[in-house]
Amino acid sequence: MKLLGTLDWLLIFGYFGLVFGVAYWATRREETRETSAGYFLAGRNVGWFIIGASLFASNIGSEHLVGLAGTGAASGVAVGQFEILASLILLLLGWVFVPFYLKSGVFTMPEFLERRYSSGARWYLAVISIVGYVLTKISVTIAAGGIVFESIMGINFWTGALVVVVATGIYTIFGGLRAVLYTDMIQMFVLVGGAVLVTGIGLSELGGWGALRASVDSSFFDMWQPSSHPDFPWTGILFGAPILGVWYWCTDQFIVQRVLSAPNEDQARRGTIFGGILKVLPLFIFVLPGVVAYALSQQGALELAKPDEALPTMIAVLLPAGLRGLVVAGLLAALMSSLSSVFNSCSTLITWDIYRKLHPGASEKRLVRVGQVATAILVGFGLAWIPMMKFISGQLYVYLQSVQAYISPPIAAVFLIGVLWKRVNSRGAIASLGTGFVLGMGRLIAEIGKDSLDGWLLRVVEINFLHFAVLLFLVCSAVLVVVSLLTPEPSRGQLAGLTFATAAESSEQTPVLTPSDPAWKRRDVWLSALLALCVAAVWIYFRG
Repeated sequence: MKLLGTLDWLLIFGYFGLVFGVAYWATRREETRETSAGYFLAGRNVGWFIIGASLFASNIGSEHLVGLAGTGAASGVAVGQFEILASLILLLLGWVFVPFYLKSGVFTMPEFLERRYSSGARWYLAVISIVGYVLTKISVTIAAGGIVFESIMGINFWTGALVVVVATGIYTIFGGLRAVLYTDMIQMFVLVGGAVLVTGIGLSELGGWGALRASVDSSFFDMWQPSSHPDFPWTGILFGAPILGVWYWCTDQFIVQRVLSAPNEDQARRGTIFGGILKVLPLFIFVLPGVVAYALSQQGALELAKPDEALPTMIAVLLPAGLRGLVVAGLLAALMSSLSSVFNSCSTLITWDIYRKLHPGASEKRLVRVGQVATAILVGFGLAWIPMMKFISGQLYVYLQSVQAYISPPIAAVFLIGVLWKRVNSRGAIASLGTGFVLGMGRLIAEIGKDSLDGWLLRVVEINFLHFAVLLFLVCSAVLVVVSLLTPEPSRGQLAGLTFATAAESSEQTPVLTPSDPAWKRRDVWLSALLALCVAAVWIYFRG
């Protein structure tokens, strides 16, 4: 795949220059360097367009692009369900969760759990999140970066991974969330532009949309698979995927930190709507290129040794010099936006939920310095992790990724029920989180030792993970409700502004936000309805 010409390299170097230029411009504000709100939340004055672009860019990693195209080449558009569902879950973030997050004035999701429940819930979520980020997001993203450099750019895996980690770490350390957000905005344009190019040229080579539909089996265009489907059963998609979506899009620091940077509900909510609109695109510009690659391979126009080679092969075979560089820049944009986001969100958790908790009198400057040091340590960990990659099997990576799927249902339960119903309390939350952790880790351990199991244990392990998520969510919700009802209810003063029943009340911790505009809310209702109709139209069209 060493097919990059001089023009391609110029475009790639130009992309790096643009990213660093934007990052430098974003870090020039004094508040970024001197205040915790400036460094961790970009001064809480970020507009909706940048929030929405960052929600999209930070979510899409290069392994995401390669994986979506590969799954599209292997089995069709069903994998796009997760992307389409994200559009609706982002509406839930904007309309249901954002008002409580902003009114509480919190910096992190564990801090919100402490306000709503107790410090125990905060410690649980902070530790689980940090460990999860380090073991999964950072390691997998770095590995994907090395693969992109090696397979497409012809650069040694270790050199490529080193370049990605150091380059991303530099602007994240010095610029904080503001640098991450503004570079994400640039990377969103590069990412979408490159993907649209690949999709358009692929369809043109094939002969258009009609030729694509005629070239592959109709099952490739069916998003609704049977309930017995091993990967995308419609029952799991409809009932299980939203649970994981609520955790990821509505309660994970990696994502929610973007809306916490908004000056008011209007900007945050519209940012989630814009992000939801962007999340409709992956089906068409990330998944469908995989289907196109499969169709071209059926015609002999290109060769696919395995499905995950769909995107790299299309870049190598179909794109002329110059355009290859633009698409590779898009892959790097996906990579760097994800890595910078996880560096920043993880350092925020370390600083705000651990260091500040242990040193409550720390000055603003000290908190910023701790955040920078924490980011540097994470960058150092990423570098130290690179040589260890050869000892980690691909199967273990799958297990590490599934950890998040098994710990997310209890977190989703305590957040969702916590804002909907004021009666649930801290004892119920701790019991629910503990139950979910034990059952989730039990499932993971049993899955690793699956070959030695039989009987009912084997049947439990063989339950599709989306179906298991539904069961775990129901169990954790029941534990939360039952334990809460058997123990004293929380004081009303503790819940001020944190639940629907107490939304109008305020406490001494309630921040002063920029006033909202009722006209914005009316427009956002219409925009949200339009987005929901678009999702419905996609679901109806892709029915096989």
